[in-house]
Amino acid sequence: MITKSKSLFAFLWAALLGSSPNLGAQQDTAPALLTGAEQPALYLPLLQEAGPVALVVNQTSTVGHAHLVDTLLAMQVDIQTIFAPEHGFRGDADAGEKIADGKDPKTGLPIISLYGSNKKPKPEQLQGLGMVIFDIQDVGARFYTYISTMHYVMEACAEAGIPVLVLDRPNPNGHFVDGPLLDPSFQSFVGMHPVPVVHGMTIAEYAQMINGEGWLAGGATCKLHIVPCAGYTHQTAYELPVPPSPNLPNARSIYLYPSLCFFEGTNVSVGRGTPNQFQVIGHPDSRIGDYHFTPQPRYGARSPKHNGASCRGYSFVEVPPAEIREEGQLNLSYLIAFFEDWKGSPESFFLKTLFIDKLAGSDLLRKQILAGMSAREIRKTWAPGLEQFKPVRKKYLLYPE
Repeated sequence: MITKSKSLFAFLWAALLGSSPNLGAQQDTAPALLTGAEQPALYLPLLQEAGPVALVVNQTSTVGHAHLVDTLLAMQVDIQTIFAPEHGFRGDADAGEKIADGKDPKTGLPIISLYGSNKKPKPEQLQGLGMVIFDIQDVGARFYTYISTMHYVMEACAEAGIPVLVLDRPNPNGHFVDGPLLDPSFQSFVGMHPVPVVHGMTIAEYAQMINGEGWLAGGATCKLHIVPCAGYTHQTAYELPVPPSPNLPNARSIYLYPSLCFFEGTNVSVGRGTPNQFQVIGHPDSRIGDYHFTPQPRYGARSPKHNGASCRGYSFVEVPPAEIREEGQLNLSYLIAFFEDWKGSPESFFLKTLFIDKLAGSDLLRKQILAGMSAREIRKTWAPGLEQFKPVRKKYLLYPE
């Protein structure tokens, strides 16, 4: 139970936010935009009634200058477990690296990985819980795995009869919708739902859609509580205060990510193993571009593509992030350019794993590129799917367009 008096609560909250506990000035100095986690008055009563809780969180789960875990512990919330997604609780593991269970050295709380032996919480891991809190910063791309983790958390909680509280956060790519729809026969952890690559929804809006469209196993419905952002619209430019994963270090990389991630299914590097991840692209045998970089093992990329080889290509490091954001659509021009420059067999441009098909949500994009279609021609084929998706999306929006 939370037994803080109102004045003590205000003092602690101000301290966690790194601000003055001057209650009279609070309204004038409050930020124009607040995440769900930064509005405790809207969710602490739920937690008072819930009893023991688990948190699905990572390094982005902050409240001012404090982590949500520390914030809730200071408010005497009974936290039983931390569930960790891809990249781990501290967000420092490589993409695709299995995360082990463990214990948080600061709080002593047990950490259960949802990116190791199981991606879905097991019934025994939920036993005795009154609520699960999901608070992770997303970047609005279908292949970013946090929405897949949320799906499995919702599914497990629906089966166990445990409500899920989603503390919403802005989507930095929430201002547009674009890309091919996923074909359900190509479902994977980097694409679970029939949505376009850029879905234009916050994590809470997406949770509502998972429920509303019956995408949980057996058409189950998770009891969902949402604390929406304040002062946010889908046109709000939002720069993330904490990098959402090791290889998305800044706003530029986040805006480029939906377009450049297709290269992850090819033999072209997106700068993993450099300080400019998802801001440079290149290949050792490239004949195009005038930028050179050499991937090396580093934080977030222990075995980068083309490790130690000089790659030639393009750099976007000097492009203002706002300029990339204003484009408001996926850019296939560089993907097509590198394919046309490829020296080997056309098929060898793509990784043998055909990971490109999982990223694109079907084998169609790969086949279109092999057939020599232009970026404009490929984009035209997305139109029917986008027109089908947009009315579905609209049903679940919490914020103005």
